[in-house]
Amino acid sequence: MKINVTEEWCVSQAQLEAGAEVGAGVIALDPTFENDDVKSEPIDDSRVALQRFVELSRRQKNLSRQQLAEQADIDLCELEGIETDMHYMPETRTLYQLANVLGVSQKKLMGLSGLTQPKDVSYVEEAVRYAARSESISRLTPEEQAALDGLIAVLSEK
Repeated sequence: MKINVTEEWCVSQAQLEAGAEVGAGVIALDPTFENDDVKSEPIDDSRVALQRFVELSRRQKNLSRQQLAEQADIDLCELEGIETDMHYMPETRTLYQLANVLGVSQKKLMGLSGLTQPKDVSYVEEAVRYAARSESISRLTPEEQAALDGLIAVLSEK
């Protein structure tokens, strides 16, 4: 069997699809496309813990966001996204650089971000407990300091 596809047929099919987005596979999906029918993913508790950990670790070191971004050699917008947007998914390199500056395990920081699935979730549970006990204020309270020290000890274990 032989199939003939003429130029006229191709043009007529293209006119039928005028204005429609055409793509193939997952790579063709537009990550910025927002549809009211699509529900956003639920906020993972570990991302909240990541957000609180980065913010309070930065504050503990008396660093501005700009200073931490410079020390970690990351974009300021990446750091702001991590600290302010629960849905923000940081790049792997950003987490690697932050882990180095903050002195914690890169694997565990990636596990908190949701980029990897940790085999041992005990540190994630500890991070979630930590996030629940901490509040955003200008100086760390003794309770926040103790909680942060405990979390750093857990995240620092290689």
